[in-house]
Amino acid sequence: MPVTTLQRRVLLVAILGSFVSFLDGTVVSVALPAIARELGGPGAEGLALQQWVVDAYLVTLGALMLVAGSVSDVYGRRRVLAAGLVGFAAASVLCALAPTGPVLVIARALQGVAGALLVPSSLALIVATFSGEAQARAIGRWTSWTTAAMIVGPFIGGMLVDFVSWRWVFWINVPVIALTLWLLRGVPAAEGEPGRRIDIPGAALAAFGLAGVVFGLIEGERLGWTSPVILVSIVAGAAMLVGFVLYERRAADPMLPLRLFQSGNFAWGNLATFAIYGAFSLGGFMLTLFLQQVAGYSATWSGVAQLPTTFAMIALSAWFGTLSGRYGSRLFMSVGPIVAGVGFLLMLVMDETAFYPTQVLPGQLVFGLGLAITVAPLTAAILGAVPTHDAGIGSAVNNAVARVAGLVTVAFAGIITGGVLDVASFHRALVVTAALLFLGGVLSLVGVRNVRGADPNETLVKPT
Repeated sequence: MPVTTLQRRVLLVAILGSFVSFLDGTVVSVALPAIARELGGPGAEGLALQQWVVDAYLVTLGALMLVAGSVSDVYGRRRVLAAGLVGFAAASVLCALAPTGPVLVIARALQGVAGALLVPSSLALIVATFSGEAQARAIGRWTSWTTAAMIVGPFIGGMLVDFVSWRWVFWINVPVIALTLWLLRGVPAAEGEPGRRIDIPGAALAAFGLAGVVFGLIEGERLGWTSPVILVSIVAGAAMLVGFVLYERRAADPMLPLRLFQSGNFAWGNLATFAIYGAFSLGGFMLTLFLQQVAGYSATWSGVAQLPTTFAMIALSAWFGTLSGRYGSRLFMSVGPIVAGVGFLLMLVMDETAFYPTQVLPGQLVFGLGLAITVAPLTAAILGAVPTHDAGIGSAVNNAVARVAGLVTVAFAGIITGGVLDVASFHRALVVTAALLFLGGVLSLVGVRNVRGADPNETLVKPT
């Protein structure tokens, strides 16, 4: 069936609405050295600020994306998307004007709160508007552009850092959001589900639990792993996360419905997501810092160095999304992460020069191919394992898993490097990244099943 005008508008709104959230997660990465020079300090203090600028955003984004999925289902997807866009614009302005490191970290946390409203409501709009192979193609296009935002971010950020200021990596969000809000006016409002409640206790347990663990992992290198502050932070955070799971089991309207994990594809797909997206975040974070702080690349050239991955995503993701809709996701989810992991292993030849044609480019090309093979089939498999009325919370869970994975792996960066970024510590990070990707491929091969003859909009899909 041909795509209608409304479907085109919905897809464009969904892409733009999520684009700013994904873009902001990576566009900041190349600005980190400049931010540390202006607002941070030397050595471990500078590294800690860089980690916090990334993780403050991911803490609130990952923790609140779950409850945001419920908010989307309760109050209507268009209304929640509009609120998230306005909030994201306001927080971006605060980031751009931040006079100190702590203010910037707080503003980034607020960005994460607003960003949590964007992704689940955007994907839910697609699921509610498209069906069948058209839905798989739409998800593929959404995936290619939003994931490309994650990859093209370093290039855009580098240009702004080198030629204007690191503060402009936040100002650029405002015009994109204004355009999205204008387009959103033409999307019909959807009624929320009556009788649903917002899981505030669950959201608090998840947010404070993640914040406690991440604080301990980031600050442990600086304060000492035996410091009472670090020990209490990690133990209390872990206890709250355990309490979160226990509370969700008995909550009347949980933000994390454990019944979703009755689907093998949903459960195994999210395990694979944790490994795969944790690798993406760690690898991208370490590569960007290494190219600038060790190899001497400018911010712009460190972004240009990663453009081949962007081109591969834009060119191939929709195609692989269509193939997965036709043949099933299992093969793509198994092979893609392994190919991406090989790409990171190819970068083990990198030394202090990071000579681009032989040390950087081959790994980036192979990684880009693996990324394109993986992402759209992964998203389609997980969304296909939940009924339409759970589309908001289903997409929220998967995206929250991806953001929390990045949050945890970036927090571990200081432990992996020992607080010092050089060739040896960078190579360790590459090996860890590749291992996580290989794990994601194995998990997909073991647990994900291709489902035929079932309507994912009627019931949770059981693996065959």
